Amino acid sequence: MELRHLRYFVAVAEAGSLTVAAEEKLHTSQPSLSRQIRDLENEVGAQLLTRRARGIEVTRAGRAFLDHARSVLSQVEAATEAARRVAQPAKPCFSMGFLTGHELTWMPKALQILRHELPNIDVMISSQYSPQLASALVKGTVDAAFLRRERRMPELAFRLLVKEPLMVVLPSDHHLAALKAISPRDLVGETFVIVSDTAPVLRAVIDNYLKRSGVNITPAHEADNVTMGMSLIMSTRGVGLLPAYTQNFLPQSVTSRPLKGDPPTVDLVLGYRKSNQSPILKLLLSKLDELIARASNHNQ
Repeated sequence: MELRHLRYFVAVAEAGSLTVAAEEKLHTSQPSLSRQIRDLENEVGAQLLTRRARGIEVTRAGRAFLDHARSVLSQVEAATEAARRVAQPAKPCFSMGFLTGHELTWMPKALQILRHELPNIDVMISSQYSPQLASALVKGTVDAAFLRRERRMPELAFRLLVKEPLMVVLPSDHHLAALKAISPRDLVGETFVIVSDTAPVLRAVIDNYLKRSGVNITPAHEADNVTMGMSLIMSTRGVGLLPAYTQNFLPQSVTSRPLKGDPPTVDLVLGYRKSNQSPILKLLLSKLDELIARASNHNQ
């Protein structure tokens, strides 16, 4: 197994199409890409992708493999960046962390702003759960992070980026999918999948919402991440509450519906250590309104 196999698999999984991945992302031929995917599946010993009439769908084994493949590629990128930093130590460096899944919207916009003003800086990127990002900020290994408003972190300051509404995520052929909007009462009696304590802020928002709604729902399963959550929802034919950004990653077999009334929201914030005097951080904070506007336009 080589790194190119992982890159090819991730590209196909994200594009949902062999043709699109081959022509637009990898600049290779579709037959060659198909062979590489088959070689990877033979190496892994499991089918990772399935051809459907409307494109390529990631299998359950593929979804489990996808998280690890992304992690490996991210670590390789981080190792490459670290080596470059050692080779060019005089180059100003700035480290940014992203709550996993939010890179798609926020990373390109933040990099555009920073590199437009400071084209010679070296930016390092990491993707982690929110509590780990907060810990990295406190330790000083990350300068700024897009994360949740973690509690009991007096060393940190947070600036609001967006309030993300929660959505109901469920199988596309679930009987509740016929509704335009779903109330908490509709969830009673359903197999409920909830996020685990790897996302304590989001878990608290969901727990408080269900309590305020006066419904008695006992979670049947806990998911450590979005991919695991969607896998559990599909395999158990359950339902779950997840932030709206996860709609960017739903496979064809899973859909989302808004909550009736005033839906609960979870804050996405830019966090940084109060004592951090980095001029690059100060620049990013001064451009925060511009960053929010660019990200908002991206989502429209």
